[in-house]
Amino acid sequence: MSKANRPEAPPVDLPHDAAPAAVDRADADAAAPVSGMAALDVGRTAIRNALETMPSGPGVYRMIDDKGEPLYVGKAKSLKKRVQSYANPAGLNTRILRMISETRSMEVVTTRTEVEALLLESNLIKRMRPRYNILLRDDKSFPYILLTRDHDWPQLAKHRGARSRKGEYFGPFASAGAVNRTLNTLQKAFPLRSCSDSVFDARTRPCLQYQIRRCTAPCVGRIEQDSYDQLVDEAREFLSGRSQAVQKRLSARMNEASEALEFETAALYRDRLRALAHIQSHQGINVAHVEEADVIAVHQEGGQSCIQVFFFRAGQNWGNRAFFPSHGRSDDPAAVLTAFIGQFYDNKPPPRDILVNESLGDAALLAEALSVKAGRRVRLLRPGRGAKRDLIDHATTNARDALGRRLAESASQRRLLDEVGELFALDAPPQRIEVYDNSHIMGTNAIGAMVVAGPEGLIKGAYRKFNIKSENLTPGDDYAMMREVLTRRFARLVKASAEAVDADSAEGDGEAEIDPADAAENRRIAGEWPDLVIVDGGAGQLSAARGVFEELGVGNVTLAAIAKGPERNAGREQIHFIDRPVMTLPPRSPVLYFLQRLRDEAHRFAIGTHRARRAKDVSKSALDQIAGVGPRRKRALLNHFGSVRAIEQAALSDLEIVDGISRGVARKVYDFFHPEG
Repeated sequence: MSKANRPEAPPVDLPHDAAPAAVDRADADAAAPVSGMAALDVGRTAIRNALETMPSGPGVYRMIDDKGEPLYVGKAKSLKKRVQSYANPAGLNTRILRMISETRSMEVVTTRTEVEALLLESNLIKRMRPRYNILLRDDKSFPYILLTRDHDWPQLAKHRGARSRKGEYFGPFASAGAVNRTLNTLQKAFPLRSCSDSVFDARTRPCLQYQIRRCTAPCVGRIEQDSYDQLVDEAREFLSGRSQAVQKRLSARMNEASEALEFETAALYRDRLRALAHIQSHQGINVAHVEEADVIAVHQEGGQSCIQVFFFRAGQNWGNRAFFPSHGRSDDPAAVLTAFIGQFYDNKPPPRDILVNESLGDAALLAEALSVKAGRRVRLLRPGRGAKRDLIDHATTNARDALGRRLAESASQRRLLDEVGELFALDAPPQRIEVYDNSHIMGTNAIGAMVVAGPEGLIKGAYRKFNIKSENLTPGDDYAMMREVLTRRFARLVKASAEAVDADSAEGDGEAEIDPADAAENRRIAGEWPDLVIVDGGAGQLSAARGVFEELGVGNVTLAAIAKGPERNAGREQIHFIDRPVMTLPPRSPVLYFLQRLRDEAHRFAIGTHRARRAKDVSKSALDQIAGVGPRRKRALLNHFGSVRAIEQAALSDLEIVDGISRGVARKVYDFFHPEG
């Protein structure tokens, strides 16, 4: 790479007097390919040349290889003293010596303080990803719950990405699953709409969410504006941590309704209280006096590290996520955790308290840097005892277990699912993928098919077929078939999930209002929510599927479509996303091959099911529809006339002479084929 194209530091917020320092570079042309001690000497020479003009103040330095790529980004209180240690590499580990041997030049940026240097270092590491730094590899944005304020009838919705929409954001949550579980129960406690504005404006009758008491149907005027606004205020209070006040008011209203003998109204308040209790009781570990904190624990084994982060907001546990940073085998847990925290909060606001399980050498500096970023005080704590220590121990156990599972997994399968998760912007590698396809001939014997895959491969016991039943469907309308299949599948999931929540709430109150067998079946179905749904087809099929999801209020499943490429060329498949441009993967991509296999399996299953149904229909005849004509009489008629068509054309007198056919049966057969008399 030429010097003109050499990657430079991206724009960052620096004090007005912070400026890059000019540093001499070693002559890259003089650095011919070398190895061993010779390469180390070349690297040391480049570093010593840079030291001649190296500033003494705080800042950030970058070590550059012969192609102009960054090898390492570091910060220092005194740049000159810090870089001097690389010029005399005695006692350094093998990884650092290898980095020095690859160094051909250095660049620095001076800052006013060490805190600013730390912030800049984290920014550059995340953007440039030097291979000798400890890197946070999985840093997707976290989901939030959004209470909108840009519509007369606010909605509760999952949100990810830039906070460009007007409203109040509550989070972060550890994953889409954590948001979805909370939203599912919140919709029972505060039955606000979850549909998009376009669906809301187009509705003429209540949807399924209203029928299962997860919405008050403001779209068709089933609730007054004042009453709806009251629900919005209560939801805001609960998500802001004032849950006790909300519960006291609901309890008082329930008692008032009961005393007034308005038992149906009292039951509605009771169900809302149960839902709030369900949210609090199913948040895992909860600790008093922990209002806003992240609990971060690291565990190392086999040269790898796992970091678990638990999120506590508004006094509630909003889930946890595991991270597996990339680092050298010689990096100790404290160094990995320090680098992780700096990069983790580079693009998100830190909470008031961060609890860790390791003593960090730069803890005070790191806390000061996070405080500057947040604009308020941030504490970095390592609890030694008490409830907060229990939190740390719990997070450490989770980190150890997650790392053990990762080490036990097949590296190739894990890498493939990781890439699928990256492609579809999932929070984590998918655990359940559902693929849908249709099959028919000119609209006849129409079949919908669903195949399922997970970490262990295809899950054939979870396959499902759907006989297309709609009488209003135009024969051959693939879009309508896809809508029917997905509506039946996800309406069942939505209903079962809601009833599972009801059962859990009832059991928590000690009431047995729901049959245990039904409750168990609902929990089983509710556990079948996919992480990713792929429909076979293009933009039309994707639009049909999206319409179903909006109609049912399904916002917790990633949706995409896969279509054959130009001229239906296999290997040039196009992937259609909801909110991204169409993508064509490289022909040799393992992810493309994986998706092709899933699509082909769905097609095979759909075709096979369709053929079986068609063969069954072919084996039937018009005689099967005549009352009183069983297998024996059917066989007698066919043996006598040779075909159904000949039977249809036979006169009544001809039918009556067939052995085993009485006059009454002959009349039925004749009348069936000659209804006009």
